This record gives sequence, C-alpha cells and structure tokens, in this order.
Amino acid sequence: MADMLLADCGEKMARAVSHARSEFATIRTGRAAPALVEKISVEYFGADVPLQQLAGFSVPEARQLLITPYDKSAIGPIERALQLSDLGLNPSNDGVSIRLTFPPLTQERRKELVKVVKNMAEENRIVLRNHRRDTRKDLEALEKDGELSKDELERAEKELDKLIHAQEALIDEALAAKERELMED
Repeated sequence: MADMLLADCGEKMARAVSHARSEFATIRTGRAAPALVEKISVEYFGADVPLQQLAGFSVPEARQLLITPYDKSAIGPIERALQLSDLGLNPSNDGVSIRLTFPPLTQERRKELVKVVKNMAEENRIVLRNHRRDTRKDLEALEKDGELSKDELERAEKELDKLIHAQEALIDEALAAKERELMED
C-alpha cells in the first residue's frame, strides 16, 4: 500500500515538474518561440480557442515568429488576441499570415523576467511539498490503522524525501537553464 502511495505521489510530482518546464517556456527570452503564443486564447466564432488550434508556427529568423492561420478568416481575431495579450508585441498582418518581431531584451527586463521565473519555480516547489505532505498524512493514517509498521512508515518517509529532493533538483535545473537563457545576449 505504501508503495502505491509513493508511486502516485511520484506521478503527481513529475506532472508538477513538467508544468514548471512548460511555464518557463512561456517566458520571452528575446528569441522567437511558438511556446510563447500557442496558449493565447483567441475568440473565434464566439468560442475561446487556443491559438495553436487555429494556426501553424514557423521561425524564419531568430527574432521573428510567423503565424499562418489554417483559415484566413481567423487572421483578424488572431491579430486582436495578440494585441490584447501581455506580450507587448505588435503583430504585422499581411493578409495571409501574421509576423511577430521580438525586440532584444534590456538588462533591466531580463532581471525582471528572472524574478518571474524564480517565483514560478517556487510555486511549483510548493506544489511538490503539498504532495509530500498529503502522502505523508496518508502514510501516517495507514500506520495508525495498523496497515503499516513503524519501520515501514520510516522507510516510506525516507523514500518520499528522496523523491521530493530528486524532483526539486529537476525544477532547479530547469530554472538555472532558463536563467542562463534569459541573461545571455
């Protein structure tokens, strides 16, 4: 039973790490990347649709993203959604596709983005700790009910601690990589 709880907790923690990485990908680094815009919600025929379902993306140059709608009638709503987004970019519409040009980041903006990424990492570490706390409570309940011995509880808690340290290391590794990416010119 303890092994099942640990396996379940491991899956939840792995999803939290994956979520952290996908959040980091949404932070603009001065380079064009589809991950920055693909989750933007576009109002299309009365429904909110993620941009990735309405258009294809390509990166013709390092600082330019080309968005080509699958349906030409979607170009207006896509352009509006990009203008309303918090990216601070001006879309250029040529009637067939939309170009986004990413200006280089200032040093001050880079430092602000590093702070944002650190906050995201901390929020995801908190999620990991919450999973650990919940699993620990479940393990203690099993021990109280007599389904686990004291030794088995201690072994499971040590495994749980190893698990969280490994997952936190993965978040720290992703954070360090994103910081390096943000601070390089």
